Amino acid sequence: MAYAIAQFAADCRAALLTDAGPAGREWARRYTARACADPGFVAAHLGPGERSVRKLLYEDPDLRFLILAHVQGALDTPPHDHGPTWAVYGQAGGITEMTDWQIVERPQAGRPGTAVKLRSYRLMPGMAQLYDVGVLHSARTEGETRVIRIEGIDLTGIKRDRFEIAA
Repeated sequence: MAYAIAQFAADCRAALLTDAGPAGREWARRYTARACADPGFVAAHLGPGERSVRKLLYEDPDLRFLILAHVQGALDTPPHDHGPTWAVYGQAGGITEMTDWQIVERPQAGRPGTAVKLRSYRLMPGMAQLYDVGVLHSARTEGETRVIRIEGIDLTGIKRDRFEIAA
């Protein structure tokens, strides 16, 4: 039986109610990896006919976290964080090259901050990665990817700092 969105959401909710900090977020990451590795879950929410760039699967009325499905083409994002919150990226299809960054200089007076590369790694189908509050990362894909993402709060309209790669 496929991992249902209702069970996935309930598992994440229970984990975050038990511990709203890094330990609960780590459990949410594990549940995201489980969902991304489940062919029935992936077919139901990210199947071949799905084309939504940002499809809301669940929004928690109390804790405010979101579970989203993303079908994306090629992309190359600059280093970024998620402002005041955290996110989990789960790879359901395709491959995403992720890079972690360290802040060299924080943004100030309308200027972007700068960052240096720490490491790069690939997210393969069935894998998930937690990006906690303030963790800089970037994503690069060459083709279509299918991703399950949890946002600690809805990031739509949230101002986030800009960063450039340090020379």
